[in-house]
Amino acid sequence: MSTLQEKYTKTVKEALKEKLGVKNPMAVPHVSKIVVNTGIRGAVLDKKNVQSAVEMLTQITGQKPKITKARQSIASFKLRQGDKIGAVVTLRGKRMYDFLGKLISIVMPRIRDFHGVSKQKFDGHGNYTLGFSEQTVFPEIDPGKVDRTHGLEVCIVTTAKNNEEGIALLEALGFPFQKG
Repeated sequence: MSTLQEKYTKTVKEALKEKLGVKNPMAVPHVSKIVVNTGIRGAVLDKKNVQSAVEMLTQITGQKPKITKARQSIASFKLRQGDKIGAVVTLRGKRMYDFLGKLISIVMPRIRDFHGVSKQKFDGHGNYTLGFSEQTVFPEIDPGKVDRTHGLEVCIVTTAKNNEEGIALLEALGFPFQKG
């Protein structure tokens, strides 16, 4: 069991149960999965970009990503249906908690001028989406070997019913939200 997973089961779950007034322990919100995805700029022009994005996501998450393809053709982007345009990884279980722990304790403190993340990025159902403009904030990526930066999106999917429960869950896990 990862340290964040242990923290959730031993302390956070009981604290959330009391704070939210939940009687059933199975109804306490928890993180169900984390989806990490990236769009690949210039994937149509150079196939090496797809491979570099796949390697980058594999290093960051520890899991091989699935290549996403264009659903329809767009002439102005010189994009055809079926072209490889992105990569996505869905993390669950131990890998999910390990990734979330790394995100909270290592990645976010490495961001320059970081004052916490906004509480406005919830979707109304307790799920939180966080974007990174470049992958070099992750410790697995060597900035000297990066030839092209890729932005990524991290979506934390929870079982919370609303934003308030989602905020309470992520705050209890140690997520650094902005003050005020």
